[in-house]
Amino acid sequence: MASRTAAQWQQPPAVPDTHYVSGNVYSDPQIFAEERDKIFGRTWTIAAHESELPNPFDFRTYDYANTPLVIVRGGDGRVRTFINACSHRGAKLVNEPGGNAKTFTCFYHFWSYNSEGACVGIPKSEAYDQVGLDPSKCGLREVRTEVRLGLVFVNLDDAAPGLDSFLSGALDTFQSVMGTGELEVFHFQRSVIRANWKAWVETNMDAYHTIMHVVLRKTQVDSTRVITTYPGGHLSTDGVKASYTNYKGWGDRSQAMALPGSAPDDLRVGNLFPNSAILIRGTVMRIDVLSPISPHETAVESRGIGIKGDSDANRLTRIKHHNQYWGPFSRNWPEDAYAAEACEKTFSTGAAKYQIIAREENMRGQDDGMMRVFYAEWSRRMGRPAHNPLNR
Repeated sequence: MASRTAAQWQQPPAVPDTHYVSGNVYSDPQIFAEERDKIFGRTWTIAAHESELPNPFDFRTYDYANTPLVIVRGGDGRVRTFINACSHRGAKLVNEPGGNAKTFTCFYHFWSYNSEGACVGIPKSEAYDQVGLDPSKCGLREVRTEVRLGLVFVNLDDAAPGLDSFLSGALDTFQSVMGTGELEVFHFQRSVIRANWKAWVETNMDAYHTIMHVVLRKTQVDSTRVITTYPGGHLSTDGVKASYTNYKGWGDRSQAMALPGSAPDDLRVGNLFPNSAILIRGTVMRIDVLSPISPHETAVESRGIGIKGDSDANRLTRIKHHNQYWGPFSRNWPEDAYAAEACEKTFSTGAAKYQIIAREENMRGQDDGMMRVFYAEWSRRMGRPAHNPLNR
């Protein structure tokens, strides 16, 4: 087994083109700019969970690929989303992370808007009479919004295919858990990692990397994993079980605590192209949504979700289960962030040239098929092959 010279290091891996990815996809600024338009500007993404907007006039803000949004439950109960910019001079309209308000008033000149996006107030409006400015044509820019299984999806592209067409059945595997009882968010964290957005996406698709996590090496058997693919780059995995008693200090998870349609030792994962993941560990759920800030920075929003109406004791147990794996001081989440940032340090400088995604296990176990499916869809939407995106 030999090391490689500089010239050899530059050569692509000796595997099919579909089985490796160029480091340029993580670092090239032109590629990043195109991703914002061709991918994030045209696909559906999870923006919130309905439980975060339980009452009329509840709102929360969300920055998606550097586009500020405000999500509102109107007085009619419908959830709508608007670009968070005043129609007058473009100032950011809502600056709080969330709350309850029947109207939104811009701090700059006090133009105001209702929960349906209509402009309902312009101070000293008579000065606009000479030019015929019509307040009814000064409403906020509405963003397409749909709710499925309690998840609030948005799409910046008015001409994009509908949500159900986009999902292509990728949520079906979660119907028994998310569609048979009320769930709610009990944990929320927003973190900025120093890595390209795709490096974090990969942590939820790379079954092989479970070997990195101490707790997974002890508790999880990946050989039972079955990977299902859907049109549009979406994926789900099922069949993995966890033996929590194998980790010192942990105990079995009770069937009484299991989420609807789930067993306490289940692990079920879904990845929605391009930037969302749903992970269920029997008694608790995690939803990841990420938003690229730059080629080298990514905002990751993670939600812990449990059963609405839990007793205090059950909620504390559920929080414990969530935090063992996924909280900010857990075993897994920080390790995944460290891995993504470690890859960033080499790809961003050009020190690393390619990554290999060539494991073949018939879409079982630790097959790299999830990443190959993701990059096939990435290549299709970008019009660039992931193995040679700069055509060199």
